[in-house]
Amino acid sequence: MKRDGPASLPSVDRLLNLPRCVRLAERHGRAVLLDTARAVLAERRALLETSPEAAQADPEALAAECEARIEALMRPSLRPVFNLSGTVLHTNLGRALYPQAAIEAAAQAMSRPVNLEYDLDGATRGERDAHVEAWLTRLTGAQAAVVVNNNAAAVYLVLNSLARRREVIVSRGELVEIGGSFRIPDIMASAGCRLREVGTTNRTHAHDYADALGDGTAAIMKVHASNYAIQGFTTAVAESELAAIAEQRGIPLLNDLGSGTLVNLEDYGLPHEPTPREALAQGADIVTFSGDKLLGGPQCGLIVGRKDLIAKIRKNPMKRALRLDKVRLAALEAVLRLYGDPARLAAELPTLRLLTRTRTEIRAVAERLLAPLARALDGHAQARIAECTSQIGSGALPVDSLPSAGIALQAQGKRRGGAADALAQAFRALPVPVIGRLHEGELVLDLRCLDGERDERAFVEQLARLELPPRRT
Repeated sequence: MKRDGPASLPSVDRLLNLPRCVRLAERHGRAVLLDTARAVLAERRALLETSPEAAQADPEALAAECEARIEALMRPSLRPVFNLSGTVLHTNLGRALYPQAAIEAAAQAMSRPVNLEYDLDGATRGERDAHVEAWLTRLTGAQAAVVVNNNAAAVYLVLNSLARRREVIVSRGELVEIGGSFRIPDIMASAGCRLREVGTTNRTHAHDYADALGDGTAAIMKVHASNYAIQGFTTAVAESELAAIAEQRGIPLLNDLGSGTLVNLEDYGLPHEPTPREALAQGADIVTFSGDKLLGGPQCGLIVGRKDLIAKIRKNPMKRALRLDKVRLAALEAVLRLYGDPARLAAELPTLRLLTRTRTEIRAVAERLLAPLARALDGHAQARIAECTSQIGSGALPVDSLPSAGIALQAQGKRRGGAADALAQAFRALPVPVIGRLHEGELVLDLRCLDGERDERAFVEQLARLELPPRRT
């Protein structure tokens, strides 16, 4: 009888010389293949002590296992998806999409040396923020601007530069928590400031701020409630009144807009959202906001305001740790240039284009996709066109929704709730995962963000690879 043992497994060299493994080495390199082959064989040898039969394997089967592991290893973790969730600026799906001009600018910055911190006129060291500062001051009315890697960093840098070891007055109704459990009080503590809460959750008056002023007060801070709304019996102090209180005391008024937009969204049929220009006109000395939300650009935090305060912020040693790289700077500059022509902005900026799509337009997409979806789901789920509402997302306009349309999928058979989960998993397992949302036992595919013929075609073509769960009876 043949004895089970290490001799029953092929050697590493024999495995590597099989045609399948030779092709793997050509595609991915010998080093990765060697590590994988050794791991596979080591695992099989370890099985010999407890289950000799399980350890036996045909060399071709072992080569196939190596191939499967290497393909999984080499598959990008960051993958494109279809965002049919109904949330346009979905934080977990990357927020704003770059416009074509920003993609081209970013690609050029990645592939060529650029004058990132080089003054071409004087052949001296330059300032990287200069590439976007002129556009930011033009679009906001600010005297100067600084850019860092996100808005939380912007708030941190402002507080650390202007109020370290001193107090900052904030209304209790504005002590917000942003995504990932990051809270304004925590950012203040990290920045070395002391938070002075005033007022109550729903009502804060001008005298609350005035009464809290003291020798240790460094600033008053206004935080825009961009990701929630307090309604009913409420009172908030007008920004112009806050600015007057701060000016009288000789301290700056800081305004964190959170999401931030550079245009009046009402001009595009959307609800109003405060702009940096408005905040500065109402007396704010420093305004902070995001680049990858309503602005529609790359992830960054924008700081605009008084020139003397911006100079202090720029000198903070942490500015270097929080700065933008050349790729995002190039993309941001390209996005800001688009704002120079508001008439064409909705056509060229994906975020604004998606937000302004009408229900009629989106329903037409649903009508084109209904039949292909019904065929792919035949016998497993019913598909119907459904009116729905989208949300802007990423802490912008939290109580406002956008009329939309989509396709609702209802699994056939009993236990539809669990079947809907399985159906959603099947769509997420497609080559380009489809992210929908579950609602009342159905999988709803909101089509607001399925943008253009190319997206529609790619969506339909991969339906043939949909692996549906067994039908429940």
